[in-house]
Amino acid sequence: MTIIGHLDMDAFFAAVEERDKPRLKGRPIVVGADPLAGKGRGVVSTANYAARKFGIRSALPIQTAWRLAKAAEAKGQPKTVFMSGSHDRYSAVSQSIMEIISTHSPLVQPVGIDEAYFDLSVDDRSTGSAISPLAQWENAKKTAQKIKREIQQKENLTCSIGIGPNKLIAKIASDYQKPDGLTIVTELEVENFLAPLPVRVIPGVGPKAEAALQQRKIGTIKDLKRFRVADLEKIFGKWGDILYERARGRGDVSLAASGPRKSIGEETTFRADSSDAAEIAAALKKLCRDVHGRFGLSEFSSFRTIVMKIRFANFITKSRSKTFPQPIADVRTLEFESLRLLVPFFEKKENPRRWPIRLIGVRLEKLA
Repeated sequence: MTIIGHLDMDAFFAAVEERDKPRLKGRPIVVGADPLAGKGRGVVSTANYAARKFGIRSALPIQTAWRLAKAAEAKGQPKTVFMSGSHDRYSAVSQSIMEIISTHSPLVQPVGIDEAYFDLSVDDRSTGSAISPLAQWENAKKTAQKIKREIQQKENLTCSIGIGPNKLIAKIASDYQKPDGLTIVTELEVENFLAPLPVRVIPGVGPKAEAALQQRKIGTIKDLKRFRVADLEKIFGKWGDILYERARGRGDVSLAASGPRKSIGEETTFRADSSDAAEIAAALKKLCRDVHGRFGLSEFSSFRTIVMKIRFANFITKSRSKTFPQPIADVRTLEFESLRLLVPFFEKKENPRRWPIRLIGVRLEKLA
C-alpha cells in the first residue's frame, strides 16, 4: 500500500519574520516587493493570516496589497508591516525542515522552499509480518504528528500536512485545514472528500479554467464528475483528460528524492520602466554582487554558465546566456560577462521597438 504525505509550511516567509522579530507578533505581515507607499512594482511573496483577512494573498500586485492594507487600517485594523525578507534565512530554515522530515521518512521530495512530499508507506517485509491497512494509516498519522511536533519544537513554526493514497490527494488535503492542520484521506474516502470541494482546489485549475467551468455551471468536483472525458477535451484539449482523472482522485504515486541544486539567481524589478543604460547597468552590478554573495554562502565553489534575463515594459521576457569552457568563481567576471549579455537588449535586433526595461535577472548554472 502506498501512503504519501504532503507538508506545506503555514505562511512560511511571514511566519519566519514573526518568529524572529517578537515586535511583529500578531501584526499583519506582507513579505514581497517594496510597496513604495502604493507606487511600488512587483508582487506579494507571502502574507500571513492576519493580512489575508484584508484580502492580501501571494502573487497579488504589491500596489493592490498596499491599498487593501490602508483600507483596513482606515477601518481601525492594525497597520500592516511590509518587508522584503531574507532569502538566505528562509533557505536555512527550509533545509532544517527538510532534514526533520527525512528523519521520519525514507524518501522526501521537496517541491519548493516551503513544501515537500514524503513517503509514509510501511514495507511489510521490514516488519516480518503483514500490517493491516487500518494500522498503516494510523502509523502514517502518528509519523505526521511527530514531524509537526518536531518542527514546532525546533523551529517554532507550524505546518499543515495532508496524507493520501497519492500526491494529488495529499496536496489537496494539506490545504484543507490550514493553518496547523492534519488531514487524512484514505483510498476509501477519496470520492466523498473531493465531491463538495470547489474545482479550484484541483492543482492546475487557475482563474481562467475556473471561469470556463463556472460558465458551464461546474462549481464543485461533484459537478465536474458529471462530464465525460470527451466533453472536457472539447473545452480544454489535452488538459481535459487530466482534469477528468483528477476529479476522480487519480494521481501520481511516484516520489523522487531531490537532486543537487541546479542554479543560483535573483531578479530585481525597477520602480519605473527604464531605458537609462547607466541606471540599468548599476542595478545589474548590484544584482551580480547579491547573486555572488549567495553563491559564496552555498556549497558550490564554481559555475560555468551565466544567464541574463530581461522583461520589457510590455511584459515580453527574453534571456541570453554564456557558458565557459572552464569553471569560474570571481565576481568581476560575473559582472563583466553579465554586462556583455545585457548590451544586446538595447539594440534593435533584441528590442526593435525600444521598449523600456521592467525587470532584470541574473542566474548562475552548471554549478560545481
